[in-house]
Amino acid sequence: LGVVLVAFNSAGVILECLESLFGADAAERLAVVVVDNASSDGTAERVLGWASGAEPFAANPACPVPLGPAPKPIAVTERGPGEAAAGPLTLVRSPVNGGFAYGVNRGLEALKARGDVFAFWVLNPDSVVPPHTPARYLAALEGREFGMVSSRCIYYERPDMVQTDGGLVDRRTGVCSAANIGKPVAGTPLPDPAGLDFVTGANTIVSRRFLDEVGLMPEEYFLYYEEVDWAFRRGARYPLELVDGAEIYHHGGTSIGSGGGGVKRRATPFANYFNHRNRLRFVARHLPGARVGALGYSVAKAAQLGLKRAPDEAWSILAGTFDLAPPADIAARIK
Repeated sequence: LGVVLVAFNSAGVILECLESLFGADAAERLAVVVVDNASSDGTAERVLGWASGAEPFAANPACPVPLGPAPKPIAVTERGPGEAAAGPLTLVRSPVNGGFAYGVNRGLEALKARGDVFAFWVLNPDSVVPPHTPARYLAALEGREFGMVSSRCIYYERPDMVQTDGGLVDRRTGVCSAANIGKPVAGTPLPDPAGLDFVTGANTIVSRRFLDEVGLMPEEYFLYYEEVDWAFRRGARYPLELVDGAEIYHHGGTSIGSGGGGVKRRATPFANYFNHRNRLRFVARHLPGARVGALGYSVAKAAQLGLKRAPDEAWSILAGTFDLAPPADIAARIK
């Protein structure tokens, strides 16, 4: 089972994710690739220090998953974009921050070059994985055909609350919503995946055959809507699936400042720009009849923020909606 972690300034969270993966029950059957998207906070160096054992891992007392320690040292292979992964852990250093899908695709390419990887798990670095989750995925997927698979994502900060069980797209506006968001973990069953439009990009597994036929993630979004587009391209041959008992715990928004959910925070201008820009791009590609509704929704959201005296956030929505150049502070961050 190949695992792709795309890191951008993830030094504060990625070691916990790696510790949970390499301390899991089926750790010996994982091939992990960390793609560092030109981080400026020493993410790559922290990964190397952790793997060597030189940087002792200190567990967060608030972590909802019992962690390790995972045995060290862990052999690390350093690669550039386009080179094959090797060993249990590969670090791919990207010279640019090409966005989420760019990082995912460099990791998928590195793993696909290994003939022993049959499934490709895209996992956010601000997640932690219970010890049983990789084994549950392996047991559910090995030896059969599948397409796009996920499981329950639970709020790291609220381990009693569902973050998402997959997603739905409003056909009038292109707005996405998360299935079962905010509902209690206990007593809330997984939804029927046949009723979902996509599964979360924070926790998605695809097969080698899926990659061969559907292709890599679309890179023109930078962030937001990549996994939605990917799911809409899959066709009837690849139904969505959810694996019961393979849950993960996810912070969410640690690199990009997305808002809402179990932790009350308003989306940043950075998140607003890409969310609204990409929703219009997605609608133009997959739901052209919803373009008027999508535009109206974005303009209304911008007006709402303007009335709340949040001009930077309002302008970021309008700039994204009409596909204008990003505001200066956003452009500087992605240069």
